[in-house]
Amino acid sequence: MADTTVSISDNGPYWVSGNFVVNDGEGNSFPVEGEAYLCRCGQSEEKPFCDGSHNMVGFQDSCRA
Repeated sequence: MADTTVSISDNGPYWVSGNFVVNDGEGNSFPVEGEAYLCRCGQSEEKPFCDGSHNMVGFQDSCRA
């Protein structure tokens, strides 16, 4: 069984649960214990985390994993 699970929500963020570290492009690390929602629309003010902006901009994903 996996220690970390990634779920893709339709027209919304990636939902990641478990214990993990998110590293951004600048090398900043964000340790997470529990769960996090990661932005897919590119409009979040809290990148790499989702702030719900996908609802405001009408984000539509184009494919399934």
